[in-house]
Amino acid sequence: MQTIVQILSKELEKKEEYVQNVVTLLDEGNTVPFIARYRKEMHGTMDDQTIRTLADRLQYLRNLEARRQEVKTSIENQGKLTEELSAQIDGAQTLAEVEDLYRPYKQKRRTRATVAKEKGLEPLAEILYAQSPDCPDPAAEAAKYIDGEKGVENAEQALAGASDIIAERISDDAEIRKNMREVYLQQADISSCAAKKNPEDTVYRNYYQFLSPVNKVQGHQILAMNRGEREEVLKVAVEMNRDAALAVVYRHAVKKPSCASTAFVRGAADDAYDRLIAPSVEREIRNLLTEEASEGAIGQFALNLKPLLMQPPVKGFVTMGLDPGYRMGCKVAVVDGTGKVLDTAVVYPTHGEKQKKECIEKLTYLIKKHKVKHIAIGNGTASRETEQMTVELIAPFKGEVSYMIVNEAGASVYSASKLAAQEFPEYDVNLRSAVSIARRLQDPLAELVKIDPKSIGVGQYQHDMPQARLGETLDGVVEDCVNAVGVDVNTASAPLLARVAGLNAGTAANIVKYREENGTFTARKQILKVPKLGAKAFEQCAGFLRVPESKSVLDNTAVHPESYEAAEKLLSICGYSMDEVKEGKLAHLKERLVSYGKDRAAEACGVGVPTLMDVAAELMKPGRDPRDELPAPLLRTDVLEIKDLKPGMELKGTVRNVIDFGAFVDIGVHQDGLVHISRICDRYIRHPSEVLSVGDVVTVWVIEADEKKKRISLTMRKDKLGDKN
Repeated sequence: MQTIVQILSKELEKKEEYVQNVVTLLDEGNTVPFIARYRKEMHGTMDDQTIRTLADRLQYLRNLEARRQEVKTSIENQGKLTEELSAQIDGAQTLAEVEDLYRPYKQKRRTRATVAKEKGLEPLAEILYAQSPDCPDPAAEAAKYIDGEKGVENAEQALAGASDIIAERISDDAEIRKNMREVYLQQADISSCAAKKNPEDTVYRNYYQFLSPVNKVQGHQILAMNRGEREEVLKVAVEMNRDAALAVVYRHAVKKPSCASTAFVRGAADDAYDRLIAPSVEREIRNLLTEEASEGAIGQFALNLKPLLMQPPVKGFVTMGLDPGYRMGCKVAVVDGTGKVLDTAVVYPTHGEKQKKECIEKLTYLIKKHKVKHIAIGNGTASRETEQMTVELIAPFKGEVSYMIVNEAGASVYSASKLAAQEFPEYDVNLRSAVSIARRLQDPLAELVKIDPKSIGVGQYQHDMPQARLGETLDGVVEDCVNAVGVDVNTASAPLLARVAGLNAGTAANIVKYREENGTFTARKQILKVPKLGAKAFEQCAGFLRVPESKSVLDNTAVHPESYEAAEKLLSICGYSMDEVKEGKLAHLKERLVSYGKDRAAEACGVGVPTLMDVAAELMKPGRDPRDELPAPLLRTDVLEIKDLKPGMELKGTVRNVIDFGAFVDIGVHQDGLVHISRICDRYIRHPSEVLSVGDVVTVWVIEADEKKKRISLTMRKDKLGDKN
């Protein structure tokens, strides 16, 4: 039997040695970001996502092995574990297969079969189910089991009880279950229809008469049907050709050539399928489809979240945050280049022309007073009107002030949180939200880590997902992003620090407290003085924490302290000094390294080639932010109305959400436009995420704009301009 490491090696197509090393590192308590970044030689440069996949699969396989042992122990305690059954359990590849094998031995609630067994009918069932050539006539044999005291009044009752026992035995057969599951997955259909005779026009209208093969149905269709069923708008069923399914049962349960009891067993098999197997397998198929759809949706949510978190920051500029609203007005916050609040206000641009004029005057004053460069507008209620007002507001500044619509999902959650109250005790909930919106433009990652990732809103059906699994996956994305960028230990908030590998909410709070009591950190090693932050935590977090105030430039890079000697040796080999690192004069470092020989240099420095190259990259750009290398966000100075859109119009837009059937793009109109998957590129793609990510700036052309329905159809393919279908 293959070991867990061998299975993982085959599935991930990685060397067993590397897989074993990752398993060992994980078992020793190392974090995924640390392993991915600082133990590359041990795992062949697997990325963080591969290591997370390995960790998830490792947990499943270990749970599978534990369940195998539990099942074998239970069956052995019943005195029924044979060598053959033990081998079958050991060979089961999934938890479902293990449970199928365990089913006949599992303690059941009282069933029709258990009642029949209590009446002493099990021997009759055994004789009839054996279907031996000399099997007696079922009715004649059943007459022997008539026993009034046990409640068997006649042969018909005896046969009915025997049939119940045989039906349950057939239903519990692991081989039948496995084959039936495979047949359903290959041949069954899933259907949905309206729950009421004359249904209203709802978002589920596409599912009022829906039919799809189980093996072709899309994940978003499954999730939509499930939600419609829960809301009692739809009825959903798995449909299977009964004759094809019964053929599977007969193949295992009915023996040939036939004998006196064959017809009786066939009848019991029919009952087993209709009453026990079909409902159970339908539930299993529905659960399997839902599980796969959920995993797909969670994966897409994670794919969308990462580029949102990694959006390039608009650093160092005074920014105005606008949290739009009708009744309560538009909340305003001005923050400096570091996110510090300079001013706040509440204006009412939607309450009439007079109030709108007063609003523009007030905001113009704030822009001039604080030299505001950018305006961030939340995309919620009244966003459209606020955007139009903003265009009027900044027009006199002739391009010196620009704006951007910011996804405000979760801002209200943050502004009402205990954290926001601690950060801004002097401001009410609404003004805190405006501050958050401004900061989201300045540094999306630092601000969004304060919010539960599930509240950020870049997925489908997130409330229908297994919440623990969703949370775990999204937390992993946030952790990877935070550690990929690095964190300034002297300015980071506690929530941001808590996402650093090796730290948690407690140690993050202790870092902030230490900083407040002792002043800024001036060296990485000083972090070891923080209470309850031990050597192991320091090993995990040190490379991801930046100390710009340190005398050592290495403390402001992703070079881990354990590689400082290697970094110094590398500089010496290539003829550079640490002062030249500070001055950014290492433009030819890689050329000199290649000339010297990477393998030779790695050996001289006492590290592997992957680590050496990472160190070289950091020395060339100390304090670099990987987000700065991405395309800058699209800032605007004007706005369009949906009525202004004409077919064929070319526009620049920002991808706001990527879903199974396309992508929504912000083109400067209040309503995002949809680019259907067929209009994304001129080659076949299985999913939009193959070519698009949240935050991408793309060129699109208008196909159609329906002002009444507020629907905008776009294409990224100029050849699809005339295609409205």
